[in-house]
Amino acid sequence: MWALVINPVSGQGRGTTIGTYVAGYLNTHKIDYTIVTGNSSIALNDHLKTFIEKNPDCAGVIAVGGDGLMHIILQLVVPSQIPFAIIPAGTGNDFVRTLGWSLEEIDAQLERATTTAPSAIDLGLVDGEWFGAILSTGFDSIVNEKANTMRWPKGPMKYNAAIAIELPRFKPRHYEITLDDRTISTEAMLIAVANGRSYGAGMLVCPNANLVDGLFDVMVLHPISKIEFIKVFPQVFAGRHISHPAVEIVRIRNVA
Repeated sequence: MWALVINPVSGQGRGTTIGTYVAGYLNTHKIDYTIVTGNSSIALNDHLKTFIEKNPDCAGVIAVGGDGLMHIILQLVVPSQIPFAIIPAGTGNDFVRTLGWSLEEIDAQLERATTTAPSAIDLGLVDGEWFGAILSTGFDSIVNEKANTMRWPKGPMKYNAAIAIELPRFKPRHYEITLDDRTISTEAMLIAVANGRSYGAGMLVCPNANLVDGLFDVMVLHPISKIEFIKVFPQVFAGRHISHPAVEIVRIRNVA
């Protein structure tokens, strides 16, 4: 028995549309499944938790949604060692991008998920919660929080709009972080602890991060002027920002 977990509000309703398509695929291929959904993240979490408790032999979880849904899924499948796959239907879909999977070829993803053995990936653990892509603090987290409250513009452009709103009033912060066996004390505009490559719908903040190398890529953006930030920012979509002298990337196993 598979769990088909659908976030109906992902991608302004794309979750429902794609979820219906996935259900049709599973029916056509005679794959046993149960739909798990909810009208809130709390309800969805509770429903999936109940399903897992009642089905200890669950074959796997197929999630239809975005990175927010993936975060919910991880907290439940990791302790139970249940394999999962995510079908992109969100705004950013950055975990799927990191996996190198197509954002459009749903049939190929479903065939792979239901016919091939699962493979292990790295995960991060912070304050008792698992993360699969990127943990960040500073300007980018403020932008993400702002974007999540915006009704317009729709889609990935909301991140750019949030940057325009937040940048004029942002100030660098002081951080002390321990990387393996050394401590860094620095002013920074943002720090990203990356297991995956991108966030914000394709911003390649740590373009060389690898899900299976056992390491985090930690990117530190030291203070730069706001004009310089505006000049450098577009380069993040191609990962070219890492050559800027204010950008420092360290590859390590543990961050505190």
